[in-house]
Amino acid sequence: MERSIELFVGSASRLPVEEAARIFEREAGVSVVLHFGGSGRMLSEMKLSGCGDIYLPGSSDYMELAKEKGLVVAQSERIVAYLVPAIVVAEGNPLGVLGLEDLARPGLRVAIARPDAVCAGLYAVEVLERAGISGRVRPNIVTHAESCEKLAQVVALGLADAAIGWRVMQYWDDERLEAVALAPEQVARIGYIPVAVSVFSRNPALARRFIAFLTSPAGRSIFSKWHYTVTEEEARRFAQAQAPVGGRWELPRMWQR
Repeated sequence: MERSIELFVGSASRLPVEEAARIFEREAGVSVVLHFGGSGRMLSEMKLSGCGDIYLPGSSDYMELAKEKGLVVAQSERIVAYLVPAIVVAEGNPLGVLGLEDLARPGLRVAIARPDAVCAGLYAVEVLERAGISGRVRPNIVTHAESCEKLAQVVALGLADAAIGWRVMQYWDDERLEAVALAPEQVARIGYIPVAVSVFSRNPALARRFIAFLTSPAGRSIFSKWHYTVTEEEARRFAQAQAPVGGRWELPRMWQR
C-alpha cells in the first residue's frame, strides 16, 4: 500500500497544517503532500485532477459545496478549529480604523478575498451586506485576493489600509499586522475549518488516521499554538448570541464574477 496522502487545503490554516503534517510524517512514517490556495480553487483542482485524499477548506461553505457535489465522504467530516471575521490592519493601526463604518471612509483602501473562491471573502461580503454598508464600502475595495494568505500579505505590504479577514490573521505576521474586532452583533455567523476524506482517496484508512490526529488533543494543541480558536465557546465571545456555527450563505449576484 502506498504510504502517502495528498491534501487540498484552504490557506486559512496553512501554518498549523504544515506543522501537523511534519509531525504526522515523522510519527507515522508516511509522506504528506500539501496543496494550498483558495478553498474554491482547491476544490476545483481536486475535482479536475481526480486525486487527493483529504479536503480541508477554510470554512464550512466550501465543505457544504463539496458534499453537494459528492466530492467528499460526508460521514468523515470533522471540525478542526473555529474562525471569526475581523478587520485586519497594519500594526499600530496608523489610520485609526475602529470598525466597519471606517471602511467607507473616502480614500481608505480596502481589501477582501475573492468571495466566489475564498471563504474569507464570502464572510466579508456577508458582514458588509448584513451591516447594510456594502454599497458604501465597495468603491473603496482595491483588490480581491486569491487566498487568505495573499489577503494578509496585501495589508502587511501596505498595498491596502485594511482588510476584512479572520481574527487569527494578525498572528501570521504579528510584527506587521493586527486585528480590529467587529462588534459582536456584526458577526452573524461563526466559521469553522472542516476536514473530510476525499472520494478520490487511494488510502482512505491513512486519510482517516490523519484526520483523527488533527482533531485529537495533540492536533488541536498545534492549532492553539498558532492562536486558532479550537472551541465553540471561545468563538462565541466575539459573535451574536444566537449566531449559527457554519452553514451556507449565498453570495449576492452583484458580487459574483
